[in-house]
Amino acid sequence: MTEPTISQLQPLPDDWQRALAVVAHPDDLEYGCAAAVAAWTDAGREVSYVLATRGEAGIDTLEPGACGPLREREQRASAAVVGVSEVAFLDHADGVIEYGPALRRDIAAAIRRYRPELVVTLNHRDTWGGTAWNTPDHVAVGRATLDAAGDAGNRWIFPELTEQGLEPWDGVRWVAVAGSSSPTHAVDATAGLERAVRSLLEHRTYIEALTDEDPETYARTLLTGFAEETGKRFGNRPAVAFELFPR
Repeated sequence: MTEPTISQLQPLPDDWQRALAVVAHPDDLEYGCAAAVAAWTDAGREVSYVLATRGEAGIDTLEPGACGPLREREQRASAAVVGVSEVAFLDHADGVIEYGPALRRDIAAAIRRYRPELVVTLNHRDTWGGTAWNTPDHVAVGRATLDAAGDAGNRWIFPELTEQGLEPWDGVRWVAVAGSSSPTHAVDATAGLERAVRSLLEHRTYIEALTDEDPETYARTLLTGFAEETGKRFGNRPAVAFELFPR
């Protein structure tokens, strides 16, 4: 029998200058995207992060009032490792983010403020690969980000944003979804993989609450495994996969 052909991933477009990554929690971008972000900032591109929450409900042994500020600090340090200095928080409640106009408005406002050509978000579907249930926060933020990419360019949706000085931005050309079970494109992770590991390690408090494994072993094994598996569809180079939605 003939072996099935593995569909190959296309290189993500690189004719852009500004990207905005929008996710639900601290650490969401570090579980797979950070190697791509490092490659982008190395190339002189501007990347900013917007997080819907501060991850205050993410560590069982820490009450939210202490957890939120700690996870914010870890996220800022993590972003700095891959060349990102702009990190903003929308202050929606961790664990109970609601998809709807309020979330779309906040993300549209961020898109108008940062004016990206590329928007990055995380898997908005109900499952991870059809086997593991996704969290409501990821679904809500991912879906709202896809919608807000269009909202940001329409002056008659959320007109109050224009009144606040945020002019419409219709310059988003793509939304790239990380963690998708239907990826279409990829970014070479070779140069950024080591920094991606260090970036994830900045979330040490979270990792130590999550696993008994040595944090560095955990981060390196996980990210290297993801990158190598994706690389089987990208010329056998370590890679970060995205499902790309052109606009």
